[in-house]
Amino acid sequence: MTTGWTESENGRISPPADTLLRLGFSPETSFTLHDVAEGLLLRPVDPPLTRVYVEPTSACNLSCRTCIRNSWSEATGTMSMETYRRLIEGLREVPSLRKVSFWGFGEPLLHPHIVEMVALAKGIGAQTQIVTNALLLDEEKAEGLVAAGLDSLVVSVDGASAKVHADVHTGADLETVHRNLMVLRIARVRARHDLEIGIEFVMMRRNVAELPALPDLALSMGASFIVLTHLLPYTEELKDEILYGMDAGTCYFDHRSKWAPEVIMPRMDWRRELHEPLAKLFMRTKDNGIPRERRKGVSGYCRFVGEGSLAVAWDGQASPCVALMHSYSCFVHRRPKSIRRYRLGDIAQESPSEIWGKEEYRRFRQRVDEFDFPPCTDCGGCQLAESNEEDCIGSPFPTCGDCLWAKGVIQCP
Repeated sequence: MTTGWTESENGRISPPADTLLRLGFSPETSFTLHDVAEGLLLRPVDPPLTRVYVEPTSACNLSCRTCIRNSWSEATGTMSMETYRRLIEGLREVPSLRKVSFWGFGEPLLHPHIVEMVALAKGIGAQTQIVTNALLLDEEKAEGLVAAGLDSLVVSVDGASAKVHADVHTGADLETVHRNLMVLRIARVRARHDLEIGIEFVMMRRNVAELPALPDLALSMGASFIVLTHLLPYTEELKDEILYGMDAGTCYFDHRSKWAPEVIMPRMDWRRELHEPLAKLFMRTKDNGIPRERRKGVSGYCRFVGEGSLAVAWDGQASPCVALMHSYSCFVHRRPKSIRRYRLGDIAQESPSEIWGKEEYRRFRQRVDEFDFPPCTDCGGCQLAESNEEDCIGSPFPTCGDCLWAKGVIQCP
């Protein structure tokens, strides 16, 4: 063992203090050592704060049929710069911080100081990202964001054709998105700034036929990646639009199953003659779906908790994930569910480190990391599954057994 490392009776080891500080950990941080195929993997028992999701505003310039606004009665609002500066000053003291992402349930480019917000985040050494519909990305904003050092811009596009995109994003114009992204691309070339562009696409029955055209759309927009995710219906109108079923309730496998053998795919040309045979193959098999970071023996993995994330809504209220930033109703497996907002602190009164270090927050992260919840998506749900208040094993609020993010069905950039 390297000099300076210590080992406790239960087998947990701790690196030297200078290494801990460099990684943003305190000397009290506990680690676990895992024997993996590649060697030994050292993991903190409780991950440090590495990523913050900031909701600049909950207002939007569109009225999309898929939007959460169709299922809540909250007043919209915009984050004050006083609140945001307090957040940045608090994050300045978090050495483990890596990324600040600007999105939530509103359009970030509506915030009058979004360029300054990006610049302030870059000023403390964080990578920055914006998720947007890109309709407000005019020349002034594009040049401002490039000058501010924005690292990634992800465009929400739910149709490769103008007609389908406008059907899902009511009022959206795909041609305007194309034109605005061209302005952004010109600005990044002039500034010699490596700003990455991506696409986020929410799959549903009404737009799934658009998938084959997505690569060409991405190329035309200068996008280097595409994030595919499923629909979480917020209205009864959309509950039959989902494209998932049994897999949403299937637990992750820790080993290969004789009932659903794993298929290990080689690299291959995606030829037309392969489409039907492979589709029939995958209907009878599945990959094991194990996220690398997931703890062995648990039935779900929350990226928000596992990757050390904190979500801050426009009013400065901090939550453990984007899904718990607001109160709303939705449909999980076509059954209605009410989600109550989970607030852990107020940025106007507490620093991010103080909120992150709260015992209540630590206990919540431990529960989610172990995913000690009943398999609500697997059993079909009961009366207790109608909200995230409680579950059948007595878990305290909020309960996460029905979370489609933790099941890998819904994913975020």
